[in-house]
Amino acid sequence: MGTMAGGVTSIGSGELVIAALLMLAVGFASYRMKLGMAKDIVASTIRLFLQLLALGFVLRWVFGNQTWWLVLLILLFMIASAAQIASTRVTKAPSGLEPAMFLSLFITGLTMTLAVTGLILRVQPWYGARVVIPIAGMILGNSMSAMAVALDRLFADMDSRVDEILALTALGATALEAAQPSIRSSIRAGLIPTLASMAAAGVVSIPGMMTGQILAGADPFGAAKYQIVVLLMISASTTVCNMLAVRLTYRKRFAPEGFFIEAGMRDPEEGRRRGFWRRFGKRSNSEA
Repeated sequence: MGTMAGGVTSIGSGELVIAALLMLAVGFASYRMKLGMAKDIVASTIRLFLQLLALGFVLRWVFGNQTWWLVLLILLFMIASAAQIASTRVTKAPSGLEPAMFLSLFITGLTMTLAVTGLILRVQPWYGARVVIPIAGMILGNSMSAMAVALDRLFADMDSRVDEILALTALGATALEAAQPSIRSSIRAGLIPTLASMAAAGVVSIPGMMTGQILAGADPFGAAKYQIVVLLMISASTTVCNMLAVRLTYRKRFAPEGFFIEAGMRDPEEGRRRGFWRRFGKRSNSEA
């Protein structure tokens, strides 16, 4: 049974089992409706338990033994994982997106994390893991999702405009000029979820950080100010990350000579899943 610890109700094994039963009900409903998602639900729930519990053990150790190089190593691992996971969410995309995704997340994640922790929260030391890692996690998680949406829209939109793009390049337009409408559309698509969250905050929902601080016994007004900082940093980071990722990848649909690579001219293996997260996703989907 849950007990109070540091102002927060601690959760025991029994409470975790009760929470898991909620997803068991969802999985059963999926099975009865033949949605083909039952095994995906089970796999995702198991991963959730394993990953978060492992994270809890790792962070407990890191908080007690933190060094600047260890914190940076963890951030690099988080960025690499985010790039890999995001690449699995972009359908019908050219191969080789991961380096551009990694670079976009690296620049955005480190810059925004250090700006928030150094200039606003004024963390001492600057690599304080208890603040830096959670802030980086929020930035990277939201940037990853927004970037995946933006890139998915980018390549889908260019494919839908294939005749227009071919005509523009034939008339002498550069690849950037021909792709510009798709670039703008993809950046807007990536920003919509973030802007919707900002609009709903405090009216429809109580965001995560504010909820956590209130549950821990913090003053609601102070928690609101922290949440404002979080939402603004997420909005800024997703915007910059989307812009970087889109500008770094749109050329992959164009040949070095500047013409658009149509569907019939592409590598038939394009979009094939690679890497650990891609293999896991493929296996999970095929088993469903």
